[in-house]
Amino acid sequence: MSDQRGRGGYSRGRGGGGDRGSHGIYRGGGGGGRGGGGGGGGGAPFKKEPILDLAKYLDKRIRVKFQGGREVTGILKGYDPLTNLVLDDTLEGEGDDGEGGNRGRGRKLGLVVCRCTAVMLIAPTEGYEEIPDPFTEYQG
Repeated sequence: MSDQRGRGGYSRGRGGGGDRGSHGIYRGGGGGGRGGGGGGGGGAPFKKEPILDLAKYLDKRIRVKFQGGREVTGILKGYDPLTNLVLDDTLEGEGDDGEGGNRGRGRKLGLVVCRCTAVMLIAPTEGYEEIPDPFTEYQG
């Protein structure tokens, strides 16, 4: 490999493109600029698929938990790719308060739009069963 002195700096490698002023040693030839080159074949672009498929829950009752501890249940009427939700026949506080004392009491809200940034959990109300907490120690 030979070093070629350009105007004010060194250039090494193939391709010659090393005239970068006096900032040190550069390799010529590359391509693609900062952060790597173009690379890869000419295949189809990668298609993102949603992790959560809410289509199967349309017109079914779901439970939504929000940041701050609020919880609602309602019938899913619509959603968007950001997971903004539209719920109808919505009840607030339908779920558990952590000690089992709030079950069954709720405030009727009707038609609600749930903002995606506040949603923490989305779960169906049917088709699952509650299990005991495996992280609490057995008291016997």
